[in-house]
Amino acid sequence: MEVILKEDIKGLGYKNDTVDVKPGYGRNFLIPQGFAIIASPSNKKMIAENIKQASHKAEKIKQDAQDIANKLVDLTVEIKTKAGESGKIFGAVTALQVSDALANKGITIDRKKISFGSIKNIGEYDVQADLHKEVKQDFKISVVAE
Repeated sequence: MEVILKEDIKGLGYKNDTVDVKPGYGRNFLIPQGFAIIASPSNKKMIAENIKQASHKAEKIKQDAQDIANKLVDLTVEIKTKAGESGKIFGAVTALQVSDALANKGITIDRKKISFGSIKNIGEYDVQADLHKEVKQDFKISVVAE
């Protein structure tokens, strides 16, 4: 079943992409939740017209994402957390903590666009920010004990 996404869905695609999904996933989740519409010929024409009209705005959004990526290139964000004697932290570092630390440095990124593995020890880690469908940037975080 072909559907047109109305918003970005991690692991599936980006807004206005036409993707092929299993019929149950499309009918029972994506369409009722308002995440997608059926990819009929009329809907495809409508989306193509919307993309054409929004191309200038989309270019500005991409440029803004590229500007944020340029700020992140050599940036190391420090996250302070409680830790034990062995360097193991209590709990884990979350995307919200990383997003808040970036906000303190003047860079606003939604926590849903930040991805990394499980961080449960003190040290330096690589984190990826998915700023735009064509702009992804890696940066480092340093987890230190309070």
